[in-house]
Amino acid sequence: MKGFFVFLHYNFLFMKQITSVQNPFIKSLVQLQEKAKVRKQTGTFLIEGKREIELALKGGYELETILFLPEIISEKQLNDLTTRQLNVIEISKEVYQKLAYRDTTEGILAIARTKSLALSDLKLSKNPLILVGESLEKPGNVGAILRTADAANIDAVIIANPKSDLYNPNIVRSSVGCLFTRQIAVGTTEEVIAYLKANNINIYSATLQDSTEYHTQNYTTPTALVVGTEATGLSEKWRTESTKNIIIPMQGEIDSMNVSVAAAILLFEAKRQRGF
Repeated sequence: MKGFFVFLHYNFLFMKQITSVQNPFIKSLVQLQEKAKVRKQTGTFLIEGKREIELALKGGYELETILFLPEIISEKQLNDLTTRQLNVIEISKEVYQKLAYRDTTEGILAIARTKSLALSDLKLSKNPLILVGESLEKPGNVGAILRTADAANIDAVIIANPKSDLYNPNIVRSSVGCLFTRQIAVGTTEEVIAYLKANNINIYSATLQDSTEYHTQNYTTPTALVVGTEATGLSEKWRTESTKNIIIPMQGEIDSMNVSVAAAILLFEAKRQRGF
């Protein structure tokens, strides 16, 4: 490892250089990527990519450290990211390749502080539109519904009975930064249902059982649209506690579609009814 500290003219507190993948700090970042327990213990996670970092800053996330590859991104470009003072580490190509999942992320990563994901922290509008996903297992599906939620500009996404922490690098990556653009909360199914009912939000559960076609319902009042996995669908609690169970009519051979596709259809019907 080569190491030096330089006070810069930019917004950086100091610069440090790391060239070895054997550096203890780099090894700790690999652990941060791979282990949810480490992310929980430290209250931090990794963000990869200039666009994702910009969206995190816009979403009020606090960055602790920036790591950059000078062959790809300049100090001036770093300075343009934020006016806040940050610790900055210049890394070698070998270190960057060790930490980065993609080769097209502008040579930059950041260590950020996690946010509270408590239901009580959600700040809803007077007529909220919320997407609830129950027991979503695949990070790619979680990332995809976050992208859909951003596209529809809804109030919040709630994950009931989460199967992985939302700062999993696969979720951060597949959401292309949309993890940072919407309010997000997690809770048990029971907690989420209690929260929605306490806030007088109608619950529309997408399920095959005892359902009516989705486009016949009125989503212009406070609404939560609830989707589950293709494999198991929603738990019985969502079916029995819903304002109405809804279904997307399928005209082919199969009876379900990808959860992010179903979420998009339901959300944009609600947006259409609300005049977008």
